Amino acid sequence: MAAHPALVAGQSAPPPATDPRISELVADVSAERIEHTIRTLAGFGTRHTLSDTLSPTRGIGAARRWLKGEFDAVGQACGGCLEVFFDEGIVEGSEQGRIPEDVNIVNVVALQRGTTYPDRYILITGHYDSRVSDAMDTTSDAPGANDDASGTAATLEAARLLSRYRFAKTLVYAPLAGEEQGLYGGRQLAQRAQREGWIVEAVLNNDIIGNIAGQDGVVDNTAFRVFSEPTPQTETEQERQRRRFTGGEVDGISRQLARYVDRITGLYLPHIDAVMIYRLDRFGRGGDHRRFNDLGFPAVRLTEMHENYTRQHQDIRTEDGIAYGDIPDAVDFDYAARIVAANVATMASLAWAPPPPDSVRIQGAVRPSTSLRWSGAAPEGYRVYWRETTAPQWTHDRWVGDTTAVTLENIVIDNYLFGVAAVGPQGNESVVVFPRPGR
Repeated sequence: MAAHPALVAGQSAPPPATDPRISELVADVSAERIEHTIRTLAGFGTRHTLSDTLSPTRGIGAARRWLKGEFDAVGQACGGCLEVFFDEGIVEGSEQGRIPEDVNIVNVVALQRGTTYPDRYILITGHYDSRVSDAMDTTSDAPGANDDASGTAATLEAARLLSRYRFAKTLVYAPLAGEEQGLYGGRQLAQRAQREGWIVEAVLNNDIIGNIAGQDGVVDNTAFRVFSEPTPQTETEQERQRRRFTGGEVDGISRQLARYVDRITGLYLPHIDAVMIYRLDRFGRGGDHRRFNDLGFPAVRLTEMHENYTRQHQDIRTEDGIAYGDIPDAVDFDYAARIVAANVATMASLAWAPPPPDSVRIQGAVRPSTSLRWSGAAPEGYRVYWRETTAPQWTHDRWVGDTTAVTLENIVIDNYLFGVAAVGPQGNESVVVFPRPGR
């Protein structure tokens, strides 16, 4: 099979590395607004999925109506740029599960339609339900300040900031219900996305993002974790077999999204580090992003670096000198704001970027060079990435400009992994696409 000829590409100068609009967005994230949201949600007493839905001041019903009102207000402030609605669905009760009787799961969803690629979606999620020690206790106070009013606050703060701009792609801000009872809200929204044919480029699930004092004794406000699965749950047996021979065991769409969060955080927030964790979620635990992964969508979980389990799923009490309970005073709002800023920067960069390249193919067996070819129409051009096979992040890149094929001379395909990203005029890039072997 003949090699692609070496191409003289990238005649134009590369676009800027950063977008000043994103720097402004990051600077405008408000720890005070995040604190207000967390304290307001905690003030509803309990937000258990099976709690009161009629009271105006207590229970999950009051919480979701307040959230919808806040998103409605954001939509009014941006001239009607948000479509705000309840995403509802009945989960049938079962004696074996945490839903003993039929319950209406109600997500709060706000859509900000894209101007150029409205069928491409970028989601930020967090769950607004809460619980105490007994997962079936529907009445005791369960403020759920960190788990997960903090993640819910991230969705609202992102909407407040990003709604100031117009984006090429559609943004979705979604506080989810039913997480503590079995990830029901995540499953429901993921099924809607599948049913309605959304092209989902990213799901950023924020769950527990406000604690800096870990139960392991470490106090750290300089890092957060990004959990991601290695390859899609929905891949075919043929795709799995191909990976055995050509690599890509840690290069699935969710892992590429995790790398993107890491890169964007490094560009715009130098004082906090996004630490990639090569695992779907914390050991033996789960989050709503998994429901999107189950259907083949790229989704990751953003969470604090060091958890304190005395602040999660606990009755409020003091025992042996230890204060238990997920209360607002235990949340570090400045730290949460940094993680929210990482979300906002990632969403804006993706939403202003062109769609990722399509049909990326690679060749180079028994050759001293590597050839890549793809299709697409990025307004500015493309950037090729590569790294050693054991490196977690892309370490080398080359701006190739407005071309859809390139040969990397004297870069041996055996020794590296490769990818291609589409680039917009302001330097915003798509997620890197890992190639398949072939013409």
